Order: sequence, then structure tokens, then C-alpha cells
Amino acid sequence: MHKDNIVLIGMPGVGKSTVGVILAKVMGYQFIDADLLIQQQEKRLLHEIIADVGVDGFVQVENRVNASIQAERSIIATGGSVVYGREAMEHLKSIGTVIYLKVPYAELEKRLADIQGRGVVLREGQNLHDLYLERTPLYEKYADLSISEEGLDVEQTVSEIVRKLSSKNNNHEYVE
Repeated sequence: MHKDNIVLIGMPGVGKSTVGVILAKVMGYQFIDADLLIQQQEKRLLHEIIADVGVDGFVQVENRVNASIQAERSIIATGGSVVYGREAMEHLKSIGTVIYLKVPYAELEKRLADIQGRGVVLREGQNLHDLYLERTPLYEKYADLSISEEGLDVEQTVSEIVRKLSSKNNNHEYVE
């Protein structure tokens, strides 16, 4: 089992896919977008899956797809709701370093003006702030490293990830 993958987790809108593609180029890795894998395997768009099977059904699909990812030397960008799937997260932690991309709530709100169009997993009566409060402890629980994107552009975020990974690999321990 290879543990040489990098798994990006975090709220929708933090740039997991954008950062992931550039990080893959910089590191010479493959790039895997877990949301696209789900759409390929299910043969429909994320918001269609949510409309068909509901939030809980989608979380089960996401959990199953992510728990079955086989990869090496890959950057894996996950959907924001991946942390609801225990099997998926245990699997992803076993094959890679999990990095939590953090953005302050006010910034997220700006980035996610069109939350419905993104296939974001919102339960009935739940808003973005509820989601942020619900998921943040899960992201923190599963993360091996956390990167605050506050004040950073995409390139700076990528540089910060590379820097933290190299110091983690040199020390075999991590101090934030």
C-alpha cells in the first residue's frame, strides 16, 4: 500500500481542485478529482445524484467511491462532504497525507455566492454557516496538515503545501 498520495480536504470553494492541479504539476504527480470520479461511476452530475437519492444517499455514494480509490503519487481533490464518510477517510489516510485547506468563513461566503449550482451537500434548512460549523471539526480531525489560505493566492497556497510537506518529511513530525 503506497502512502505517497496527497489528499486535499476542505469546504467547497477553498480551491481543492484548482490547487490540486497546480500542485500535481509542481510535484510531477497525477491529479484525481474525486467529484469527477463519482460523476463517471454514477453517470450523472453531483446535483442530479443529490436530487435522486438525497443528501444521505449522496454521502453513501461518495463514501463508496472514495473508499475504493487506488492511486500512487497522486494529488486527490475530494468533495467537501467526504469527511462524512468514515470508510472513505480511513482509506484516504491510509494511502496518503491528508491536507486541510482552510479559508475564513467570510471569505468562503464571498466565493460561494452560487452554492446551489455547485452540488453542495446542504440538508433541509441548513445554510452555509451551519455547514461550516458542522464540518470544521471533521476536517481538523482527519487532517495530517492544515494550510490557512488567508491572504494567499493559488500559487502561494501551492508553495505553502510544498514547504510544509518537505518539512514534515524531514522531521517525521509536524508542529503547526
